[in-house]
Amino acid sequence: SEMCIRDSRVHGDTKINVDDNAKLRRPRIAALEDDSQKDPKEIEAGKVDLNYIALDGNIGCMVNGAGLAMATMDLIKLKGGNPANFLDVGGGAGDDQVFTAMKILNEDPHVEAILVNIFAGITRCDMIALGVIRGCQQLHVHKPIVLRLKAVSYTHLRAHETPEHLVCRLLLEKKK
Repeated sequence: SEMCIRDSRVHGDTKINVDDNAKLRRPRIAALEDDSQKDPKEIEAGKVDLNYIALDGNIGCMVNGAGLAMATMDLIKLKGGNPANFLDVGGGAGDDQVFTAMKILNEDPHVEAILVNIFAGITRCDMIALGVIRGCQQLHVHKPIVLRLKAVSYTHLRAHETPEHLVCRLLLEKKK
């Protein structure tokens, strides 16, 4: 921040963050947003309603729900790793959003491996898996991927087996 006092008035330079929900109600304020100050990965993620924050680590994380994302990052740290990002695909993620998430993680030079941890109450596991598979195929992902899916549409997912040439390894748990 920078401040200057002239003519008994205070002139300041500051930065504000406006909640995404408020931007819809305040289009004039939303129009003032300066994307040049943002990480390009955050901008790309935001275009498809993903929550993304870059971190300093080397393990890319794709998780649904902020709580599970935080717990996943804590587990990575507990086991001696470092998360490269916070990436929440949310509750209603489709394969296009997952594809974009895969693209962001694959293009990040700091990411050496990708951990996908989905506990789906609302999210369809088959949509997540299809997005990951499409991402692996079209983006030529060569980074190791651990994919953990649990809950909705597990049985449907089995019909979409992963092609053998992919680096993807699906670790699936049946809903108990």
